[in-house]
Amino acid sequence: MSRMILRRLLVSLGILLVVSLLVFFATLLLPGDPAQAILGQQATEERLAALREQMNLNDPWWQRYLTWLGGIFTGNLGISAATGGPVSALLGERISASLVLLLLAALIAIPVGIIVGTYSALRRDRGFDRAATGISLVLASLPEFVIGVVLIALLSTTVFKLLPSVTMAPPGEAVWNYPLQLVLPTLTLALVVIPYIIRMMRATMLEVLDSGYVEMARLKGVPERQVITRHAIPHALGPVAQVIAIQLAWMAGGVVVIEFLFRYPGIGQALVDAVTNRDVQVVQAISIIIAAAYVVVNLLADLVGMATNPKLRTESAA
Repeated sequence: MSRMILRRLLVSLGILLVVSLLVFFATLLLPGDPAQAILGQQATEERLAALREQMNLNDPWWQRYLTWLGGIFTGNLGISAATGGPVSALLGERISASLVLLLLAALIAIPVGIIVGTYSALRRDRGFDRAATGISLVLASLPEFVIGVVLIALLSTTVFKLLPSVTMAPPGEAVWNYPLQLVLPTLTLALVVIPYIIRMMRATMLEVLDSGYVEMARLKGVPERQVITRHAIPHALGPVAQVIAIQLAWMAGGVVVIEFLFRYPGIGQALVDAVTNRDVQVVQAISIIIAAAYVVVNLLADLVGMATNPKLRTESAA
């Protein structure tokens, strides 16, 4: 297990290194002069030269990349050209707000998806199973912004008018101090993720319920509740953990659309603002943070999958 974990860690670090190169070169390929885009067409040559020096735009690309990469490992994400302050200070509150949103959505989506998927498998081809399968199929086919717009129309504007449609927390105040403003973005993220967990949990549970060891447990007279909780569900969670990881990783990137839709003050909204303002340092920092979250979540999912699957763990160790 130790060698397997070390191998996965090295692979994850390699992936992050490749992603950092792609992010850096993608920002280099942005059209136009970043200094000119930030200061505007009326800026003097002296101001443009000073800003280019501040942003290290006069250095060779490899030197700029190594400086930026070294700053990531030391916690120095650079200086925001738009605000003039450290990027880490700019993103601190934004990251906390996004983590709250992602955590709330995950706390809803994971248990709901597992419970509904399990019960749907136990009620195979019955009314609940057909309804859950149909609803999850419809939700899975809809883009996240469509689900968000529908929820806004139903709960904020035309039908019930129960919840605020956008986040309007005062500057400098934590968004979680206004819990009603968290409901719609959280529910949107959860509804995007839940269908995939339901479908995977149902499919895996059906396979496990038809397996030989579950049948043997039933023949030995083990109560059905223990068959489900001790034999079926633990073996089904391994593959489902992979799907959950993919969906949580998607949430780290898909949160950009949700935050833009609801004007939520997280890293997604910060990324949109940074691209608009050509704030390259902020764009690079947010992109690598999202990529790191994706890699870490998938690494944890691999470990959970191997821990819950003895056969897979043995093969990996070998």
